[in-house]
Amino acid sequence: MRILIIGAGEVGYNIASRLASENKKVTVIDKDEAAIRRLSENLDVQSIRASATSPKTLIEAGIKESQILLAVTDSDEVNLVTCLLSRHMAPEIKMLARVRNAELDDFHQRFRKAAPHIDTIINPETEVVGTIRRLMHIPGAVDVGDFVEGKVSYAGLRIPKSSKMVGMSMSAFSTRFDKDHPLIAAILRNTQVIVPRGDTRFHANDLIYIICEKKDLEEKLNLFGLGHKPVKTALVIGGGRIGERLSRTLVEDGIKTKIIETDLTRCNELSQEISGALVLHGDGSDQSLLLEENIGQTDVVVPVTDDDETNILISLLAKSMGARDTITKIGKTNYHPLLPAIGIDKVVSPRLSAISSILQDVRKGKVLSDISIFGEQGEFIEAIALDRSSITGKPIKKITFPKGTLLLCVIQEGQVIIPTGDTVVDPGNRLLLFAVNHAVKKLETLLSVKFTRKE
Repeated sequence: MRILIIGAGEVGYNIASRLASENKKVTVIDKDEAAIRRLSENLDVQSIRASATSPKTLIEAGIKESQILLAVTDSDEVNLVTCLLSRHMAPEIKMLARVRNAELDDFHQRFRKAAPHIDTIINPETEVVGTIRRLMHIPGAVDVGDFVEGKVSYAGLRIPKSSKMVGMSMSAFSTRFDKDHPLIAAILRNTQVIVPRGDTRFHANDLIYIICEKKDLEEKLNLFGLGHKPVKTALVIGGGRIGERLSRTLVEDGIKTKIIETDLTRCNELSQEISGALVLHGDGSDQSLLLEENIGQTDVVVPVTDDDETNILISLLAKSMGARDTITKIGKTNYHPLLPAIGIDKVVSPRLSAISSILQDVRKGKVLSDISIFGEQGEFIEAIALDRSSITGKPIKKITFPKGTLLLCVIQEGQVIIPTGDTVVDPGNRLLLFAVNHAVKKLETLLSVKFTRKE
């Protein structure tokens, strides 16, 4: 598979890294010399320093031989123009464009249907706001989300030292709760991802991911001493695109919302754009300002500035000053393994959201969603079982799954089934799987149709 990526920023670089590690043929175009040099020095991909809005550049990059175009620069205009040119030069290519401007939200459907007919529009900021809202509903969960049009939910939970689960094996856990227990899909211990087996034992500070039907999520969370506590007050630090989108959503949901922004001009804009939110001009890391705004009585503090270090500092300050919860935006994934050690568990990442959105369109087989977890060390993959693929037509116990993968559930005629060794997957069934990174390529092969045309 040949993939052409426009933009070598954080999203483009990390998508290229991910796809190159799976032996896909990747070409990246960017005008920035430093970005191209970083690619050349670190990744086994072809890199071209030039403008992607040049037809000549696109031809030299192999647009006509590529199957997928990913336009992920920081410029919406460049992404849209590149797609327009590419559709005329390679009519059959599959195109994904990153479009972040909120004023273009209402045009996404038109972009998909009319010229240049973009197959997928991705906006990581919208996804991040959705993730923040879901995290607000579940205290103690560090990650939450849904599959199968909301029928199946997952939640990432940290096991405290005081938990009765510490030292308990998976088999003992299953026996204790019988049919009431949720399925545990994966465990992160320090930096090691574990696909649990019967003899796997839980340790203090393990991050576990549970899977269950959405209608049962609250009941399952109660087994871990967690439940739903409605958020009534929120403090958003940073009035950029994410801060504005989030604050508008919170106000619409009836949550008393305050925004702290350092730029006075931006404060005036936010005051006019978001009626119902209190906009404050100041530094979100200023302890005296936080005290004045009764930080100790705030349900959730959400730092979403463009500076990771500032967001981390504000979250630590907020917790030390009595805020009930914090949700922190982090862009650099190399920070993720360090954050739990300093008490920051609820983290959102626009880049990881972008990668998850893109991967579901790049994967072989009929993949419906692809969600990266554990700082991209593992993936939840939702897919349709295809006729003539290796996973259909025989009992699961006769299927050789790649090491590091787990079939979590099968959806047959709308029913969610936790599979046993005798379960047979039929063509058209929905599947939810977990895979560690090194196993994804083999899992793709398992999900793909046999004897497909050579790419």
